[in-house]
Amino acid sequence: MTETTTDPEIDALIAREAQRRATTLQLIASETPASPAVRAALASDLGAKYAEGYPGARYHGGCEVVDEIEQLAVDRAATLFGADDVNVQPLSGSAANLAVYAAFAQPGDPVLALHLHHGGHQTHGSRANFSGRWFTGIHYNVRESDERIDYDELRELALVHRPRIIVAGGAAYSRFIDFAALRAIADDADAILWVDAAHLAGLVAGGVAPSPVPYADVVTLATHKVLRGPRGGMILAREAHRAALRKAVHPFVQGGSSMNSIAAKAVCMRESGTAEFAEYTATTVSLAQRLCSDLVEGGLRIVSGGTDTHLAVVDVSGIGLTGIEAQRRLAAAGIVVDKAVLPYDSEPVTSGSAIRVGTSSSVLAGLGVDDAPVIADAMMRALREPVGAAQHAGIRARIADLLDR
Repeated sequence: MTETTTDPEIDALIAREAQRRATTLQLIASETPASPAVRAALASDLGAKYAEGYPGARYHGGCEVVDEIEQLAVDRAATLFGADDVNVQPLSGSAANLAVYAAFAQPGDPVLALHLHHGGHQTHGSRANFSGRWFTGIHYNVRESDERIDYDELRELALVHRPRIIVAGGAAYSRFIDFAALRAIADDADAILWVDAAHLAGLVAGGVAPSPVPYADVVTLATHKVLRGPRGGMILAREAHRAALRKAVHPFVQGGSSMNSIAAKAVCMRESGTAEFAEYTATTVSLAQRLCSDLVEGGLRIVSGGTDTHLAVVDVSGIGLTGIEAQRRLAAAGIVVDKAVLPYDSEPVTSGSAIRVGTSSSVLAGLGVDDAPVIADAMMRALREPVGAAQHAGIRARIADLLDR
């Protein structure tokens, strides 16, 4: 419940959402609840402060305190990730991505990125997104044989098309990326290497994933996925690109920055450098890997044979389901996932043949590696029954008991 009683309808809906999250298993790979300290910063009076511009060069007056807050967020992020330059103003990961295009490309320029259906993101050249309408999207793929990035194809495409930007990273690729190989390809093609680390950044901060920062010209990230920060974005870059990226964020993409969110990002950067955060990320990856193994034992297939990260794409076509039907059956049993598509999927995007799972929220709910067999068993039981089956109520109760424990 909120502290105000002026809007009982919203109070009731907030309470319902809290109850939903507390009694159902959250396996959405892009969702992680913010820490209490982050939420406190978000709810502070800083949200009322207009601070258009950058520290020391604001348009509005009265920015002395928020200048210190933003600089603290920048300094903490630079230390955490080992970056030359940091911009903490992007309002979202997509806004950070738009700023990268604005800094390094002109409309119509070729951009080489992982195909959306193979694990990429819509801001990497999808025609439904600004990136695919304003720029010429060229896409590399994963191999059909092992569903991992084909670096030979990537190199050939880069040398033939000479893209202005090469993009690495995505929303549903579960394997570590060879950033050194991509750096060499970008150098040969005279391209900017941009790593979209929206999902990976928290694992990098926790020390359980390789950092793209030493190899990339620019790295974008979201502060609300594995990182336990506010919904927002951030840009890490080489010093040589500082001026171009600053102008791209403000005034090209955004106006006044959200100072309460920047304060929350500063808190997030501090918390992400702790031993507790490292333990959380290690457990998150271990749980994802164990869950994949148990789902395979249950008769499912994991895209690329497993995961190196917190997320996995699970093929449900082998048990006669589409991704959307699997999502619905799991939801009926109190297990929340995303539908997904397979590389080379024969199903349309609206249904897909897979689900995407992620484990960061589950770890924060108190679950660990030893709980993976229970989760996998509940998932397999739920997937075998149509929506409305009596068995789903029993599975839902079991999940609620597990979370309550």
